[in-house]
Amino acid sequence: MKPHFVRLVLVTMLATTLSFVQLLAQGNKFSTTSGITRFSSETPLENINAENKKSQVILNSANGEIAIRMNMREFVFPNKLMQEHFNENYIESDKYPTATFSGKIDNAPDFSKDGQYDVSAKGKFTVHGVTKERTLKGKLKVEGEKITLSSNFEVPLTDHNIEVPQVVFVKIAQVIQVKADYVLTIRK
Repeated sequence: MKPHFVRLVLVTMLATTLSFVQLLAQGNKFSTTSGITRFSSETPLENINAENKKSQVILNSANGEIAIRMNMREFVFPNKLMQEHFNENYIESDKYPTATFSGKIDNAPDFSKDGQYDVSAKGKFTVHGVTKERTLKGKLKVEGEKITLSSNFEVPLTDHNIEVPQVVFVKIAQVIQVKADYVLTIRK
């Protein structure tokens, strides 16, 4: 492995870790280490689905900041060969082990009041080593000391330099559908 690439990976991992630590040091925190993130690729020839049940999420209710991190190797596919191809050929999990979102909820609701709210969060979304500004929309439900977040969004493969070989091009959608469901509890 080239030294400059190793440094880039280490700096990226350090920056992600620091943003989590910084978020933890402020205000009232809600978090989970068992958030569920699913994705699907549907084409006329094949449907591909995977699920990660270990997504990490931290939400600062004092300022609406949110950070999400997931280990790409935690995505589980119904077919082990698909899982291997995902990690080795497309996402390159050894080079790019995590996907992250770090941002802030726009017009955050009053987290001390129970209710369900339509929300959006603007921030930086990183997959496959490529960071893009994104606004993700979803639902946020407050129930006492529990917050439930859900979101559906799309990830175009070209936005993150994820290449699909011509041989399987018709079997893999060029825009991946992502569904996130996170139940956060207050950190004491």
